[in-house]
Amino acid sequence: MGVLSWTNYIHGWQDRWVVLKNNTLSYYKSQDEREFGCRGSLCLSKAVITPHEFDECRLDVSVNDSVWYLRATDPEHRHQWINSIELHRAESGYGSEPSLRRHGSMLSLTSATSGYSATSTSSFKGHSLREKLAEMETFRDILCRQVDTLQKYFDGCSDAVSKDELQRDKVVEDDEDDFPNTRSDGEFIHNNNGSKEKLFRSLSPKGINGIDFKGEAITFKATTAGILSTLSHCIDLMVKREDSWQKRLDKEAEKRRRIEEGYHSALSELKKKSHFGGPDYEEGPNSLINEDEFFDAVEAALDRQDKMEEQSHTEKSRIQRSSPVPPGDVYSTIGSHRFADKVEEMVQNHMTYSLQDMGGDANWQLVVEEGEMKVYRREVEENGIVLDPLKATHSVKGVTGHELCHYFWDTNVRNDWETTIENFNVVEMLSDNAVIVYQTHKRVWPASQRDVLYLSAMRKILANNENDPDTWLVCNFSVDHDNPTNRCVRAKINIAMICQTLVSPPEGDREISRDNLTCKITYVANVNPGGWAPASVLRAVAKREYPKFLKRFTSYVQEKTAGKPILF
Repeated sequence: MGVLSWTNYIHGWQDRWVVLKNNTLSYYKSQDEREFGCRGSLCLSKAVITPHEFDECRLDVSVNDSVWYLRATDPEHRHQWINSIELHRAESGYGSEPSLRRHGSMLSLTSATSGYSATSTSSFKGHSLREKLAEMETFRDILCRQVDTLQKYFDGCSDAVSKDELQRDKVVEDDEDDFPNTRSDGEFIHNNNGSKEKLFRSLSPKGINGIDFKGEAITFKATTAGILSTLSHCIDLMVKREDSWQKRLDKEAEKRRRIEEGYHSALSELKKKSHFGGPDYEEGPNSLINEDEFFDAVEAALDRQDKMEEQSHTEKSRIQRSSPVPPGDVYSTIGSHRFADKVEEMVQNHMTYSLQDMGGDANWQLVVEEGEMKVYRREVEENGIVLDPLKATHSVKGVTGHELCHYFWDTNVRNDWETTIENFNVVEMLSDNAVIVYQTHKRVWPASQRDVLYLSAMRKILANNENDPDTWLVCNFSVDHDNPTNRCVRAKINIAMICQTLVSPPEGDREISRDNLTCKITYVANVNPGGWAPASVLRAVAKREYPKFLKRFTSYVQEKTAGKPILF
Protein backbone atom coordinates (compact mmCIF):
# COMPACT_ATOMS: atom_id res chain seq x y z
CA MET A 1 0.00 0.00 0.00
CA GLY A 2 1.04 3.63 -0.35
CA VAL A 3 3.57 5.25 1.99
CA LEU A 4 5.96 8.17 1.82
CA SER A 5 9.53 7.14 0.93
CA TRP A 6 12.66 9.29 1.31
CA THR A 7 14.19 9.46 -2.18
CA ASN A 8 17.17 11.80 -1.89
CA TYR A 9 18.12 15.19 -0.53
CA ILE A 10 16.79 16.93 -3.64
CA HIS A 11 13.26 15.49 -3.78
CA GLY A 12 12.77 14.51 -0.11
CA TRP A 13 9.67 12.47 0.80
CA GLN A 14 7.72 11.10 -2.15
CA ASP A 15 4.63 8.87 -2.43
CA ARG A 16 5.52 5.27 -3.27
CA TRP A 17 3.53 2.01 -3.50
CA VAL A 18 5.13 -0.58 -1.18
CA VAL A 19 4.27 -4.31 -1.37
CA LEU A 20 5.05 -6.99 1.25
CA LYS A 21 5.11 -10.46 -0.34
CA ASN A 22 7.21 -13.66 -0.24
CA ASN A 23 9.48 -12.37 2.53
CA THR A 24 10.36 -9.40 0.29
CA LEU A 25 9.56 -5.71 0.59
CA SER A 26 9.24 -4.11 -2.86
CA TYR A 27 8.33 -0.62 -3.92
CA TYR A 28 6.84 0.87 -7.06
CA LYS A 29 6.52 4.48 -8.12
CA SER A 30 2.75 4.10 -8.05
CA GLN A 31 0.11 1.37 -7.89
CA ASP A 32 -0.59 1.77 -11.61
CA GLU A 33 3.04 0.96 -12.51
CA ARG A 34 3.19 -2.45 -10.81
CA GLU A 35 3.00 -4.22 -14.15
CA PHE A 36 6.25 -2.54 -15.23
CA GLY A 37 8.27 -4.05 -12.37
CA CYS A 38 9.44 -2.78 -9.00
CA ARG A 39 11.91 0.04 -8.51
CA GLY A 40 13.70 -1.78 -5.70
CA SER A 41 13.31 -4.57 -3.15
CA LEU A 42 14.70 -5.77 0.19
CA CYS A 43 14.85 -9.34 1.48
CA LEU A 44 13.46 -9.35 5.03
CA SER A 45 15.50 -12.36 6.19
CA LYS A 46 18.21 -10.17 7.73
CA ALA A 47 16.39 -6.83 7.69
CA VAL A 48 16.31 -4.59 10.77
CA ILE A 49 13.12 -2.59 11.31
CA THR A 50 13.66 0.53 13.42
CA PRO A 51 10.80 2.84 14.46
CA HIS A 52 12.01 6.43 14.54
CA GLU A 53 12.68 7.84 17.99
CA PHE A 54 10.93 11.18 17.49
CA ASP A 55 8.84 10.90 14.30
CA GLU A 56 5.82 8.77 15.24
CA CYS A 57 4.94 8.09 11.60
CA ARG A 58 8.36 6.92 10.39
CA LEU A 59 10.13 3.55 10.25
CA ASP A 60 13.51 2.62 8.77
CA VAL A 61 14.19 -0.78 7.13
CA SER A 62 17.88 -1.60 6.76
CA VAL A 63 19.83 -4.53 5.31
CA ASN A 64 23.57 -4.06 5.69
CA ASP A 65 24.35 -0.69 4.05
CA SER A 66 20.98 -0.37 2.31
CA VAL A 67 18.44 1.70 4.24
CA TRP A 68 14.85 2.50 3.30
CA TYR A 69 13.27 5.47 5.05
CA LEU A 70 9.48 5.02 5.11
CA ARG A 71 6.85 7.34 6.53
CA ALA A 72 3.26 6.27 7.12
CA THR A 73 0.25 8.57 7.15
CA ASP A 74 -0.19 8.28 10.92
CA PRO A 75 1.30 6.41 13.95
CA GLU A 76 -1.37 3.67 13.79
CA HIS A 77 -0.54 3.05 10.13
CA ARG A 78 3.15 2.74 11.01
CA HIS A 79 2.32 0.28 13.81
CA GLN A 80 0.35 -1.87 11.34
CA TRP A 81 3.30 -1.89 8.94
CA ILE A 82 5.74 -3.00 11.65
CA ASN A 83 3.41 -5.76 12.88
CA SER A 84 2.79 -6.98 9.32
CA ILE A 85 6.51 -7.16 8.53
CA GLU A 86 7.36 -9.00 11.77
CA LEU A 87 4.43 -11.44 11.33
CA HIS A 88 5.49 -12.11 7.73
CA ARG A 89 9.07 -12.82 8.82
CA ALA A 90 7.85 -15.19 11.55
CA GLU A 91 5.62 -17.12 9.15
CA SER A 92 8.51 -17.42 6.68
CA GLY A 93 10.74 -19.05 9.31
CA TYR A 94 12.97 -16.02 9.78
CA GLY A 95 13.28 -13.21 12.16
CA SER A 96 14.75 -14.93 15.25
CA GLU A 97 18.06 -16.47 16.10
CA PRO A 98 16.63 -19.81 17.36
CA SER A 99 14.81 -20.35 14.09
CA LEU A 100 18.02 -19.78 12.17
CA ARG A 101 19.78 -22.30 14.35
CA ARG A 102 17.04 -24.84 13.69
CA HIS A 103 17.50 -24.47 9.96
CA GLY A 104 21.20 -25.12 10.39
CA SER A 105 20.64 -28.18 12.55
CA MET A 106 18.28 -29.75 10.02
CA LEU A 107 20.85 -29.23 7.31
CA SER A 108 23.51 -30.92 9.44
CA LEU A 109 21.27 -33.90 10.16
CA THR A 110 20.48 -34.32 6.48
CA SER A 111 24.14 -34.31 5.62
CA ALA A 112 24.94 -36.80 8.37
CA THR A 113 22.35 -39.32 7.16
CA SER A 114 23.38 -39.16 3.52
CA GLY A 115 25.86 -42.04 3.93
CA TYR A 116 29.43 -42.20 2.70
CA SER A 117 28.72 -40.48 -0.57
CA ALA A 118 31.31 -38.67 -2.61
CA THR A 119 30.15 -35.35 -1.17
CA SER A 120 30.27 -36.43 2.45
CA THR A 121 33.65 -38.13 2.14
CA SER A 122 35.16 -35.16 0.38
CA SER A 123 34.37 -33.01 3.38
CA PHE A 124 36.97 -34.95 5.37
CA LYS A 125 40.32 -33.68 4.35
CA GLY A 126 42.30 -36.48 6.06
CA HIS A 127 43.92 -38.74 3.43
CA SER A 128 43.93 -41.81 5.75
CA LEU A 129 40.23 -41.62 6.34
CA ARG A 130 39.53 -41.57 2.62
CA GLU A 131 41.69 -44.65 2.15
CA LYS A 132 39.86 -46.49 4.92
CA LEU A 133 36.52 -45.57 3.42
CA ALA A 134 37.72 -46.94 0.07
CA GLU A 135 38.67 -50.17 1.87
CA MET A 136 35.17 -50.29 3.30
CA GLU A 137 33.77 -50.08 -0.23
CA THR A 138 36.00 -53.01 -1.28
CA PHE A 139 35.01 -55.09 1.75
CA ARG A 140 31.38 -54.41 1.01
CA ASP A 141 31.72 -55.73 -2.56
CA ILE A 142 33.55 -58.88 -1.36
CA LEU A 143 30.98 -59.46 1.35
CA CYS A 144 28.12 -59.15 -1.11
CA ARG A 145 29.71 -61.75 -3.42
CA GLN A 146 30.31 -64.10 -0.49
CA VAL A 147 26.74 -63.78 0.66
CA ASP A 148 25.57 -64.68 -2.86
CA THR A 149 27.89 -67.72 -2.93
CA LEU A 150 26.77 -68.99 0.47
CA GLN A 151 23.17 -68.46 -0.49
CA LYS A 152 23.66 -70.66 -3.57
CA TYR A 153 25.31 -73.34 -1.41
CA PHE A 154 22.45 -73.36 1.09
CA ASP A 155 19.93 -73.51 -1.74
CA GLY A 156 21.79 -76.53 -3.21
CA CYS A 157 21.86 -78.27 0.16
CA SER A 158 18.14 -77.77 0.55
CA ASP A 159 17.47 -79.29 -2.89
CA ALA A 160 19.71 -82.33 -2.17
CA VAL A 161 18.03 -83.09 1.15
CA SER A 162 14.63 -82.95 -0.52
CA LYS A 163 15.69 -85.43 -3.25
CA ASP A 164 17.16 -87.91 -0.68
CA GLU A 165 13.98 -87.87 1.37
CA LEU A 166 11.92 -88.71 -1.71
CA GLN A 167 14.25 -91.59 -2.64
CA ARG A 168 14.21 -93.04 0.89
CA ASP A 169 10.44 -92.94 1.05
CA LYS A 170 10.33 -94.89 -2.22
CA VAL A 171 12.72 -97.67 -0.96
CA VAL A 172 10.81 -98.10 2.25
CA GLU A 173 7.51 -98.44 0.38
CA ASP A 174 8.92 -101.20 -1.92
CA ASP A 175 10.33 -103.32 0.93
CA GLU A 176 7.70 -102.78 3.59
CA ASP A 177 6.73 -106.51 3.61
CA ASP A 178 10.34 -107.74 3.72
CA PHE A 179 12.01 -105.64 6.34
CA PRO A 180 15.75 -105.92 5.89
CA ASN A 181 18.50 -106.32 8.45
CA THR A 182 20.11 -103.10 8.59
CA ARG A 183 23.32 -101.66 9.79
CA SER A 184 23.15 -98.01 9.66
CA ASP A 185 26.47 -96.36 9.23
CA GLY A 186 24.96 -93.18 7.95
CA GLU A 187 25.58 -94.11 4.35
CA PHE A 188 24.55 -97.75 3.49
CA ILE A 189 21.62 -100.17 4.07
CA HIS A 190 22.10 -104.02 3.74
CA ASN A 191 19.50 -106.11 1.92
CA ASN A 192 18.73 -109.88 2.22
CA ASN A 193 21.39 -110.95 -0.26
CA GLY A 194 24.07 -109.39 1.89
CA SER A 195 24.73 -106.67 -0.59
CA LYS A 196 24.58 -103.01 0.41
CA GLU A 197 22.93 -100.15 -1.43
CA LYS A 198 23.91 -96.54 -1.02
CA LEU A 199 20.91 -94.52 0.23
CA PHE A 200 22.47 -91.09 0.86
CA ARG A 201 25.24 -89.62 -1.21
CA SER A 202 27.76 -88.13 1.15
CA LEU A 203 28.87 -84.57 0.47
CA SER A 204 32.26 -84.21 -1.02
CA PRO A 205 34.76 -81.74 0.45
CA LYS A 206 33.95 -79.43 -2.42
CA GLY A 207 30.28 -79.43 -1.43
CA ILE A 208 27.46 -78.95 -3.89
CA ASN A 209 28.30 -77.57 -7.32
CA GLY A 210 31.97 -77.47 -6.38
CA ILE A 211 31.58 -74.89 -3.57
CA ASP A 212 34.19 -75.01 -0.83
CA PHE A 213 31.94 -74.27 2.13
CA LYS A 214 34.73 -74.23 4.69
CA GLY A 215 36.84 -71.91 2.61
CA GLU A 216 33.90 -69.59 2.01
CA ALA A 217 33.15 -69.51 5.73
CA ILE A 218 36.76 -68.65 6.55
CA THR A 219 36.77 -65.90 3.92
CA PHE A 220 33.46 -64.53 5.23
CA LYS A 221 34.86 -64.41 8.73
CA ALA A 222 38.00 -62.65 7.51
CA THR A 223 35.94 -60.12 5.57
CA THR A 224 33.74 -59.23 8.56
CA ALA A 225 36.84 -58.95 10.73
CA GLY A 226 38.38 -56.58 8.18
CA ILE A 227 35.23 -54.47 8.17
CA LEU A 228 35.20 -54.28 11.93
CA SER A 229 38.87 -53.33 12.01
CA THR A 230 38.42 -50.67 9.36
CA LEU A 231 35.41 -49.27 11.18
CA SER A 232 37.41 -49.12 14.40
CA HIS A 233 40.19 -47.28 12.56
CA CYS A 234 37.67 -44.84 11.04
CA ILE A 235 36.22 -44.16 14.46
CA ASP A 236 39.67 -43.39 15.81
CA LEU A 237 40.37 -41.05 12.91
CA MET A 238 37.03 -39.30 13.32
CA VAL A 239 37.61 -38.83 17.03
CA LYS A 240 40.94 -37.18 16.28
CA ARG A 241 39.33 -35.17 13.51
CA GLU A 242 36.53 -34.18 15.88
CA ASP A 243 39.08 -32.74 18.27
CA SER A 244 40.67 -30.82 15.42
CA TRP A 245 37.32 -29.56 14.18
CA GLN A 246 36.30 -28.62 17.72
CA LYS A 247 39.38 -26.45 18.04
CA ARG A 248 38.63 -24.83 14.70
CA LEU A 249 35.02 -24.35 15.74
CA ASP A 250 36.12 -22.68 18.97
CA LYS A 251 38.40 -20.36 17.00
CA GLU A 252 35.63 -19.52 14.56
CA ALA A 253 33.20 -18.91 17.43
CA GLU A 254 35.68 -16.54 19.06
CA LYS A 255 36.28 -14.82 15.74
CA ARG A 256 32.54 -14.46 15.21
CA ARG A 257 32.11 -13.07 18.72
CA ARG A 258 34.73 -10.40 18.06
CA ILE A 259 33.15 -9.54 14.70
CA GLU A 260 29.70 -9.27 16.27
CA GLU A 261 31.06 -7.02 19.01
CA GLY A 262 32.65 -4.84 16.35
CA TYR A 263 29.42 -4.83 14.34
CA HIS A 264 27.29 -3.79 17.31
CA SER A 265 29.82 -1.14 18.24
CA ALA A 266 29.84 0.22 14.69
CA LEU A 267 26.04 0.07 14.59
CA SER A 268 25.74 2.08 17.79
CA GLU A 269 28.16 4.64 16.39
CA LEU A 270 26.19 4.74 13.17
CA LYS A 271 23.00 5.41 15.09
CA LYS A 272 24.66 8.35 16.76
CA LYS A 273 25.50 9.74 13.34
CA SER A 274 22.67 10.01 10.85
CA HIS A 275 22.94 7.93 7.71
CA PHE A 276 24.45 9.83 4.80
CA GLY A 277 21.78 10.85 2.34
CA GLY A 278 18.95 10.13 4.78
CA PRO A 279 16.45 12.57 6.23
CA ASP A 280 18.30 12.66 9.59
CA TYR A 281 21.66 13.68 8.15
CA GLU A 282 22.64 16.83 10.02
CA GLU A 283 24.84 19.76 9.25
CA GLY A 284 28.36 20.14 10.62
CA PRO A 285 31.86 21.25 9.66
CA ASN A 286 32.79 17.60 8.95
CA SER A 287 29.79 17.03 6.71
CA LEU A 288 30.29 14.63 3.81
CA ILE A 289 28.04 16.82 1.67
CA ASN A 290 30.00 19.37 -0.29
CA GLU A 291 28.87 22.96 -0.59
CA ASP A 292 27.34 22.50 -4.03
CA GLU A 293 25.20 19.57 -2.87
CA PHE A 294 24.31 21.47 0.31
CA PHE A 295 23.17 24.47 -1.71
CA ASP A 296 21.23 22.32 -4.19
CA ALA A 297 19.39 20.61 -1.33
CA VAL A 298 18.56 23.88 0.43
CA GLU A 299 17.44 25.52 -2.80
CA ALA A 300 15.24 22.54 -3.69
CA ALA A 301 13.63 22.64 -0.23
CA LEU A 302 12.98 26.38 -0.49
CA ASP A 303 11.45 25.91 -3.94
CA ARG A 304 9.09 23.29 -2.53
CA GLN A 305 8.09 25.65 0.28
CA ASP A 306 7.41 28.44 -2.23
CA LYS A 307 5.26 26.09 -4.33
CA MET A 308 3.25 24.99 -1.31
CA GLU A 309 2.86 28.63 -0.25
CA GLU A 310 1.48 29.54 -3.67
CA GLN A 311 -1.06 26.72 -3.43
CA SER A 312 -2.23 27.81 0.02
CA HIS A 313 -2.20 31.56 -0.76
CA THR A 314 -5.72 31.47 -2.16
CA GLU A 315 -7.09 29.77 0.95
CA LYS A 316 -5.37 32.29 3.22
CA SER A 317 -6.76 35.22 1.25
CA ARG A 318 -10.30 33.96 1.89
CA ILE A 319 -9.82 34.16 5.64
CA GLN A 320 -10.41 37.72 6.82
CA ARG A 321 -8.57 38.30 10.09
CA SER A 322 -8.84 41.58 11.86
CA SER A 323 -7.47 42.68 15.19
CA PRO A 324 -8.20 45.90 17.04
CA VAL A 325 -5.57 48.58 16.54
CA PRO A 326 -4.64 50.29 19.79
CA PRO A 327 -4.46 54.08 19.75
CA GLY A 328 -1.20 55.57 18.54
CA ASP A 329 -0.21 56.96 21.93
CA VAL A 330 0.09 53.40 23.30
CA TYR A 331 3.21 52.93 21.16
CA SER A 332 4.75 56.22 22.26
CA THR A 333 5.35 55.09 25.85
CA ILE A 334 8.35 53.10 27.03
CA GLY A 335 6.40 50.76 29.29
CA SER A 336 7.00 49.45 32.79
CA HIS A 337 7.82 45.75 32.27
CA ARG A 338 11.13 44.15 33.29
CA PHE A 339 12.60 44.43 29.77
CA ALA A 340 11.63 48.10 29.32
CA ASP A 341 15.18 49.40 29.64
CA LYS A 342 16.50 46.83 27.18
CA VAL A 343 13.76 47.74 24.67
CA GLU A 344 14.60 51.44 24.97
CA GLU A 345 18.29 50.71 24.43
CA MET A 346 17.56 48.70 21.30
CA VAL A 347 15.24 51.37 19.91
CA GLN A 348 17.79 54.10 20.37
CA ASN A 349 20.57 52.04 18.77
CA HIS A 350 18.44 51.37 15.70
CA MET A 351 17.42 55.03 15.42
CA THR A 352 21.07 56.07 15.65
CA TYR A 353 22.83 53.50 13.47
CA SER A 354 20.25 51.72 11.32
CA LEU A 355 19.09 54.88 9.55
CA GLN A 356 22.57 55.94 8.49
CA ASP A 357 23.25 56.19 4.77
CA MET A 358 25.24 53.29 3.24
CA GLY A 359 26.86 55.34 0.50
CA GLY A 360 30.07 56.26 2.31
CA ASP A 361 30.77 52.93 4.08
CA ALA A 362 33.03 50.67 2.03
CA ASN A 363 32.30 47.67 4.31
CA TRP A 364 28.73 47.40 3.06
CA GLN A 365 28.27 45.61 -0.25
CA LEU A 366 25.26 46.11 -2.49
CA VAL A 367 24.14 42.56 -3.30
CA VAL A 368 20.61 43.10 -4.69
CA GLU A 369 18.99 46.04 -6.48
CA GLU A 370 15.45 45.65 -7.82
CA GLY A 371 13.68 48.93 -8.53
CA GLU A 372 13.26 50.82 -5.26
CA MET A 373 14.68 47.93 -3.27
CA LYS A 374 18.35 47.72 -2.34
CA VAL A 375 19.93 45.05 -0.15
CA TYR A 376 23.34 45.53 1.49
CA ARG A 377 25.52 43.04 3.32
CA ARG A 378 28.65 43.24 5.46
CA GLU A 379 30.56 39.94 5.66
CA VAL A 380 31.36 38.92 9.22
CA GLU A 381 32.44 35.48 10.48
CA GLU A 382 33.13 34.37 14.02
CA ASN A 383 34.55 30.91 14.82
CA GLY A 384 33.53 29.76 11.35
CA ILE A 385 29.89 30.88 11.78
CA VAL A 386 28.50 33.45 9.35
CA LEU A 387 27.15 36.52 11.19
CA ASP A 388 26.68 38.87 8.22
CA PRO A 389 24.63 41.97 9.15
CA LEU A 390 22.09 42.76 6.46
CA LYS A 391 20.33 46.02 5.62
CA ALA A 392 17.59 46.62 3.06
CA THR A 393 15.86 49.81 1.94
CA HIS A 394 12.57 49.95 0.06
CA SER A 395 9.73 52.31 -0.83
CA VAL A 396 6.11 51.20 -0.98
CA LYS A 397 3.15 53.13 -2.35
CA GLY A 398 -0.28 53.38 -0.73
CA VAL A 399 0.52 52.36 2.86
CA THR A 400 1.72 54.10 6.01
CA GLY A 401 4.50 53.23 8.40
CA HIS A 402 1.95 52.57 11.13
CA GLU A 403 0.16 50.01 8.95
CA LEU A 404 3.34 48.20 7.92
CA CYS A 405 4.62 47.97 11.50
CA HIS A 406 1.20 46.89 12.78
CA TYR A 407 1.02 43.89 10.44
CA PHE A 408 4.69 43.04 11.05
CA TRP A 409 4.19 43.04 14.83
CA ASP A 410 0.66 41.56 15.14
CA THR A 411 0.96 37.83 15.94
CA ASN A 412 -2.64 37.18 14.91
CA VAL A 413 -1.77 37.58 11.23
CA ARG A 414 1.81 36.28 11.35
CA ASN A 415 1.07 33.03 9.50
CA ASP A 416 -0.67 34.91 6.69
CA TRP A 417 2.57 36.34 5.34
CA GLU A 418 5.39 34.44 7.07
CA THR A 419 6.12 31.20 5.16
CA THR A 420 9.18 29.92 7.06
CA ILE A 421 7.49 29.35 10.43
CA GLU A 422 6.35 25.87 11.41
CA ASN A 423 4.63 26.98 14.62
CA PHE A 424 4.82 29.77 17.15
CA ASN A 425 3.17 30.95 20.31
CA VAL A 426 3.16 34.01 22.53
CA VAL A 427 5.05 33.04 25.67
CA GLU A 428 4.35 36.21 27.65
CA MET A 429 2.44 39.45 27.08
CA LEU A 430 4.59 42.16 28.62
CA SER A 431 2.44 45.17 27.64
CA ASP A 432 0.16 46.41 24.90
CA ASN A 433 3.17 46.95 22.63
CA ALA A 434 5.62 44.23 23.78
CA VAL A 435 5.38 40.41 23.75
CA ILE A 436 7.77 37.48 24.07
CA VAL A 437 7.38 34.96 21.22
CA TYR A 438 8.74 31.45 20.73
CA GLN A 439 8.71 30.08 17.19
CA THR A 440 10.20 27.15 15.30
CA HIS A 441 11.12 27.44 11.65
CA LYS A 442 10.56 24.78 9.01
CA ARG A 443 13.57 22.59 8.53
CA VAL A 444 15.43 23.07 5.28
CA TRP A 445 17.35 19.81 4.84
CA PRO A 446 20.28 19.20 5.25
CA ALA A 447 20.44 22.14 7.68
CA SER A 448 19.18 21.46 11.19
CA GLN A 449 15.87 22.87 12.32
CA ARG A 450 16.06 26.25 14.07
CA ASP A 451 13.99 27.91 16.75
CA VAL A 452 14.13 31.39 18.25
CA LEU A 453 12.87 33.02 21.44
CA TYR A 454 12.62 36.78 21.17
CA LEU A 455 10.97 39.92 22.47
CA SER A 456 8.96 41.87 19.92
CA ALA A 457 8.18 45.55 20.66
CA MET A 458 6.47 48.20 18.55
CA ARG A 459 7.22 51.89 19.08
CA LYS A 460 6.31 55.26 17.62
CA ILE A 461 9.14 57.80 17.60
CA LEU A 462 7.94 61.38 17.34
CA ALA A 463 9.83 63.69 14.97
CA ASN A 464 12.05 66.41 16.44
CA ASN A 465 10.58 69.06 14.13
CA GLU A 466 7.33 69.38 12.26
CA ASN A 467 8.95 68.97 8.82
CA ASP A 468 10.27 65.49 9.57
CA PRO A 469 7.94 62.47 9.51
CA ASP A 470 7.21 60.38 12.55
CA THR A 471 8.97 57.02 12.67
CA TRP A 472 7.34 53.69 13.41
CA LEU A 473 9.59 50.86 14.50
CA VAL A 474 9.30 47.16 15.39
CA CYS A 475 12.36 45.58 16.98
CA ASN A 476 12.74 41.84 17.61
CA PHE A 477 15.69 40.65 19.71
CA SER A 478 16.53 37.42 21.51
CA VAL A 479 16.02 37.18 25.27
CA ASP A 480 16.31 34.51 27.94
CA HIS A 481 13.12 32.99 29.25
CA ASP A 482 11.98 29.91 31.15
CA ASN A 483 10.56 28.37 28.02
CA PRO A 484 11.10 24.60 27.50
CA THR A 485 13.64 23.83 24.81
CA ASN A 486 13.57 21.08 22.20
CA ARG A 487 16.02 19.46 19.81
CA CYS A 488 16.17 22.49 17.50
CA VAL A 489 19.26 24.65 17.16
CA ARG A 490 18.62 27.96 18.93
CA ALA A 491 19.27 31.00 16.74
CA LYS A 492 19.88 34.52 18.05
CA ILE A 493 18.37 37.55 16.30
CA ASN A 494 18.37 41.34 16.41
CA ILE A 495 15.94 42.62 13.75
CA ALA A 496 14.26 45.95 13.17
CA MET A 497 11.61 47.19 10.75
CA ILE A 498 11.78 51.01 10.60
CA CYS A 499 9.12 52.86 8.59
CA GLN A 500 8.58 56.53 7.79
CA THR A 501 5.50 57.84 5.95
CA LEU A 502 5.91 60.50 3.25
CA VAL A 503 2.76 62.33 2.09
CA SER A 504 2.62 64.23 -1.19
CA PRO A 505 0.09 67.10 -1.05
CA PRO A 506 -3.15 66.34 -2.97
CA GLU A 507 -4.27 68.58 -5.77
CA GLY A 508 -6.70 71.33 -4.86
CA ASP A 509 -8.99 70.64 -1.94
CA ARG A 510 -8.96 66.90 -2.31
CA GLU A 511 -8.50 64.73 0.75
CA ILE A 512 -5.37 62.71 1.20
CA SER A 513 -5.75 59.32 -0.46
CA ARG A 514 -3.52 56.30 -0.64
CA ASP A 515 -2.20 57.55 -3.94
CA ASN A 516 -0.51 60.34 -1.96
CA LEU A 517 1.26 57.93 0.42
CA THR A 518 4.76 56.54 0.18
CA CYS A 519 6.37 54.54 2.99
CA LYS A 520 10.13 54.42 3.25
CA ILE A 521 11.26 51.16 4.80
CA THR A 522 14.58 50.31 6.40
CA TYR A 523 14.97 46.67 7.40
CA VAL A 524 18.03 45.51 9.36
CA ALA A 525 18.81 41.96 10.44
CA ASN A 526 21.63 40.54 12.55
CA VAL A 527 21.20 36.77 12.79
CA ASN A 528 23.41 34.20 14.50
CA PRO A 529 22.27 30.84 13.06
CA GLY A 530 23.56 29.05 16.16
CA GLY A 531 25.15 26.21 14.17
CA TRP A 532 27.43 25.49 11.27
CA ALA A 533 26.48 25.73 7.61
CA PRO A 534 28.63 26.59 4.56
CA ALA A 535 29.21 30.33 4.38
CA SER A 536 28.57 30.45 0.65
CA VAL A 537 25.23 28.67 1.12
CA LEU A 538 24.07 31.01 3.90
CA ARG A 539 24.97 34.08 1.88
CA ALA A 540 23.32 32.74 -1.26
CA VAL A 541 20.14 31.93 0.66
CA ALA A 542 20.10 35.36 2.31
CA LYS A 543 20.53 37.04 -1.05
CA ARG A 544 17.60 35.06 -2.40
CA GLU A 545 15.18 35.11 0.54
CA TYR A 546 15.38 38.64 2.00
CA PRO A 547 14.20 40.42 -1.18
CA LYS A 548 11.42 37.83 -1.57
CA PHE A 549 10.36 38.41 2.03
CA LEU A 550 10.18 42.20 1.61
CA LYS A 551 8.16 41.98 -1.59
CA ARG A 552 5.83 39.33 -0.15
CA PHE A 553 5.21 41.24 3.08
CA THR A 554 4.67 44.68 1.51
CA SER A 555 2.32 43.21 -1.10
CA TYR A 556 0.36 41.54 1.70
CA VAL A 557 -0.02 44.86 3.56
CA GLN A 558 -1.12 46.64 0.38
CA GLU A 559 -3.81 43.98 -0.18
CA LYS A 560 -5.03 44.19 3.42
CA THR A 561 -5.24 47.99 3.54
CA ALA A 562 -6.72 48.57 0.08
CA GLY A 563 -10.08 50.33 0.41
CA LYS A 564 -9.72 50.80 4.18
CA PRO A 565 -9.32 54.07 6.09
CA ILE A 566 -5.74 55.30 6.28
CA LEU A 567 -4.01 54.53 9.57
CA PHE A 568 -1.46 57.26 10.23
